[in-house]
Amino acid sequence: MEKHIVKADGNGAIDVNGQVSPVTYTVSLKQGKGRSYEVDIRLMAPRDWLLQRGFERDAVLVIQSGARIPVYHDGGSHNDDSSRRDVGRLDAADTLSIELTARDDSCTSEVDLMRKYLEFNGADA
Repeated sequence: MEKHIVKADGNGAIDVNGQVSPVTYTVSLKQGKGRSYEVDIRLMAPRDWLLQRGFERDAVLVIQSGARIPVYHDGGSHNDDSSRRDVGRLDAADTLSIELTARDDSCTSEVDLMRKYLEFNGADA
């Protein structure tokens, strides 16, 4: 079972094909393997806004530090037909609010983590 050490909210921007909009997101920190850290990132975005900008499966989240994190729509939640060629691609049959997620395990020290994820500064561990 994964144990989240710290959870924090942040304000950033979502970039879909060069079109940027403000967004809030949640970051959850957990201990990775060895001395590494894993950060789960989650945000919700309006389906229609994403579709109007040509979103299919992925976008870029610009977090408070300015780091750019690829975020993904897992897709397939609205249709169990795995024979479709566009499984995972966002379409009008999806829910109105779309969850985009990412997992970042690039931080190998607490210093790296605090530089990249300003959201955790001052958070209670």
